[in-house]
Amino acid sequence: MTAHTGVERPPSLLTRINTVHHRAALNLFMLVVVAHWAEHVVQAVQIWVLHWPRPQARGLLGIPFPWLISSEWLHYGYALVMLAGLVLLRRGFTGRARTWWNIALGIQVWHHFEHLLLLLQALTGTYLAGRAVPTSLLQLVLPRVELHLFYNAVVFVPMVVAMYLHLHPNRTEFPAMDCSCREVAHAR
Repeated sequence: MTAHTGVERPPSLLTRINTVHHRAALNLFMLVVVAHWAEHVVQAVQIWVLHWPRPQARGLLGIPFPWLISSEWLHYGYALVMLAGLVLLRRGFTGRARTWWNIALGIQVWHHFEHLLLLLQALTGTYLAGRAVPTSLLQLVLPRVELHLFYNAVVFVPMVVAMYLHLHPNRTEFPAMDCSCREVAHAR
């Protein structure tokens, strides 16, 4: 209730996302994450199994839309969506699941920074370490395809662990759950 009107306010969107809509929001977020992963896996198969030259190995969407693979805006946008999803869905996690979700979030903060650095270079035309193309800090030691596979793995693995623990809480974590995932966890 508000002090001025005495009328009860409905829960905020963020509250609803982390309570009654947490399971649906997590499923939607994971659909986006897995689709992105599929693009990277297809690109890896194109390079290491089909032996395509790297410039032609563009994943599924990059074949009909080659500009996608070279768009720093698109890559930055995805990094931002990942960061936003990890931040927005965080409150729905408790206990060990929250710890693992926080690990994924921390790694994604760095991954986002790397993409921001790439985007700024693309926009200004000034490239790190005198390179001919936008280059992230870790790209100074790892090729871009391998680096992105690495980044996606080190963010994805703790997310999966967090979601597993979220759906399989222990006896002390279960009572603290206040989201729609509780029904699934209770059934187990």
